[in-house]
Amino acid sequence: MTTRTRYAIVGTGSRAQMYIDAITGPHADTAELVAWGDTNPGRVDWYERRLRDAGAPVPARFAPDGLAEAVRRHRVDQVIVTSPDWTHDDHVVTALEAGAGAIVEKPLTTTAEGVRRIAEAAERTGLPVVVTFNYRYSPRNSALKQVIASGEIGEVTSVHFEWVLDTAHGADYFRRWHRDKESSGGLLIHKASHHFDLVNWWIGDAPARVFASGGLRFYGADNAARRGLGPRAPRGTGDSPLRDAFSLDLRDDPTLRGLYLEQEEHDGYLRDRDVFDAGITIEDNLALVVDYAGGASMSYALNAHSPWEGYTVAVNGTRGRAELTVVERGAVLVADNGRPVVDPSARPDEVRDDDGRPVSERLVVQRHFDVAREVPIPEGEGGHGGGDAQLLRDLFVGAGADPLGRAATWDDGVRSVSVGLAGNRSLETGQAVRTAELSLGTARAVFAAE
Repeated sequence: MTTRTRYAIVGTGSRAQMYIDAITGPHADTAELVAWGDTNPGRVDWYERRLRDAGAPVPARFAPDGLAEAVRRHRVDQVIVTSPDWTHDDHVVTALEAGAGAIVEKPLTTTAEGVRRIAEAAERTGLPVVVTFNYRYSPRNSALKQVIASGEIGEVTSVHFEWVLDTAHGADYFRRWHRDKESSGGLLIHKASHHFDLVNWWIGDAPARVFASGGLRFYGADNAARRGLGPRAPRGTGDSPLRDAFSLDLRDDPTLRGLYLEQEEHDGYLRDRDVFDAGITIEDNLALVVDYAGGASMSYALNAHSPWEGYTVAVNGTRGRAELTVVERGAVLVADNGRPVVDPSARPDEVRDDDGRPVSERLVVQRHFDVAREVPIPEGEGGHGGGDAQLLRDLFVGAGADPLGRAATWDDGVRSVSVGLAGNRSLETGQAVRTAELSLGTARAVFAAE
C-alpha cells in the first residue's frame, strides 16, 4: 500500500481551490489533506460543504494561530500556504519550525525581512520550501526554454518582455487587498514574480541590478477625477446606478459569492471595491531594466489596463533571435447590462492571420543570415497556459527527469522576488539597486553567480 503524503492548507480563499481539488481528486492516491485553517471561518465552511457534497473526507480545522499545533497533532508532512502575500513568511517559518516542509504560492513573501526569516528557518531546520511557478510548465514557455537551451540563437545578450493585463483581470488587482502595497508588495511582487522567474529560468541566470520606473496612472480616485468620471459607488455588488464595466458584482459568480460575499460578516473584507476610489497604493504601469550576473539585460514592461491580455517576449542572442507572442484573451467587451464579458468572437483561438492560422500563441526563431521558422507548440493541459496540471503532478506525485528543469527550487523563489524587491526600492529612491544590497541573509547564496 502506498503511503500518502499528509498535507495541511493555510488560507482557504479562491487560490486554495486548485490544491484542494487536486489532493481530493486526481492525486488522492498519493496525497491526503488532513488539516486546514483560515482567518475567516465562513470560507472553511464553504469548502467543507463542497467536499461533503463530493463524498470526500473533511480535514480537521485549526485556528489561525494554531498551525504549529496542527502540524504536530496531525503529523503533517507539507503545509501549503495560500494565504495573503504579507502572511507568507509567518506561515512558512511556523510550518518549518513545527517540522513540516512548505509549499508556498508565489510570491515567496513581500519584504526582504520576510525572505531573511524564511531563509534562516530553512537553513536551521533543513526542511524544503517550494515556490509554485506554474507558468514554467506552459508548453509555449517550455518551447522557448528549449530553443534557448539548444544554443540555436547563441549566447543570450538581451531580453525584451512586455506583459499586458486587461480591464477584467488587471482591474481585479485594484478591487482586492492587492491594491494595498503594504499587503501585496505591488504588482512587481505579486504578479511580476511569475514573469521574472520565467526570464531567470529561460536564460539560466541571476538578476544583479534593477532600475524601475512607474506609477498609478489609470486607476485610483485622482486619475478618475482628472478624467472627469464623477462620483462612483464604493463597491460593485448591488443595484447602484453607478455600476459600470469596471465594477464586479460578486453575485454573478457562485465561487466569489460563496467565498467572499456571504462571508463578509466574519471579517468585513470586501472583494469588490471600486477600482477608481481612494487609498490605492500600487502602480498600474511599470517599466524595469534588469542587468544579469552573466552579462545579459532585460527591458520589462507591465500595464494593468489593456483592452487585451497576453505577452510578448523577444530574446536576442549572438546567433539570432527568438520571439514568443501570446494572446491569452483577445478582448473585454460590455454586455447590454453594462457588465464586462469576453466576446466569444474574440477568443484567442479564433483570432487568425491572413493565412487563416491562429495567432493566440506563436514562437518564431530566426538565425542571422537565415529565414525565420515557426516552432510548433503542443497543446497544454489546465490553467496558466497549460501549466497547472503538470505542476500539480510534480508536487503530489514527484518530478521525473526533466532536461528543462521546470520544477522550481527555493533559490528560484528568492531570485524571482528579488527583482520586485529591488524594483520597489528603485521606485522609492530613483536609483538603480543591486540585488546584493537587499541583505537577504543566508538567501544571498542564490546570487553567488555575481
